[in-house]
Amino acid sequence: MPRLFTALEIPRDAALSLSLLRGGLPGARWIDVENYHLTLRFIGDVEGHVADEIANALDRIHRPPFPLALSGVGAFGQKKPHAVWAGVSASPDLSALQGEIDRICQRLGVPADPRKFTPHVTLARLRNSSPLDVAQYLSARGNFSTLPFRVGRFVLMSSRDSVGGGPYIVEEAWPLLGAAASSRVASASDASRIMR
Repeated sequence: MPRLFTALEIPRDAALSLSLLRGGLPGARWIDVENYHLTLRFIGDVEGHVADEIANALDRIHRPPFPLALSGVGAFGQKKPHAVWAGVSASPDLSALQGEIDRICQRLGVPADPRKFTPHVTLARLRNSSPLDVAQYLSARGNFSTLPFRVGRFVLMSSRDSVGGGPYIVEEAWPLLGAAASSRVASASDASRIMR
């Protein structure tokens, strides 16, 4: 059963900028450039009928496209760092979209994520990296930023059981208003077909 989450894709130019942050950190397993994304809501392993209900409910989201920029770097796990990431400039539009998706998931009985939403793009997962090495890595790259890019859709992604970091598959995509005429675009495999 695939593990599902909603996300924003990272466009090519921003992904190229992120790829320049790779390297220089012992113990880092770098995420492949094609797997960069910004998770909006982790859903988890769900049955096919629940995935269908979620997809149908996400169909009702109607928000306009908005600009977004990546800015700064950070790490999760202060005493025992386990990931480094690129941050996101403050965006009320992003917060509103994420909040609506979260409310939909909660109404459908998907357990709440105990972690506070921290918009980010994971760059690497860490194994036995020293806090000092991580601090030096972050301090050398603290002024990272990208030009704003236009967010024109959000997606439902799946990942297979792995150590983390992909591969990720777009199962379904929803254009934001003005991004396309239709309200829903199915990807190569519809969520209902892959869940069975």
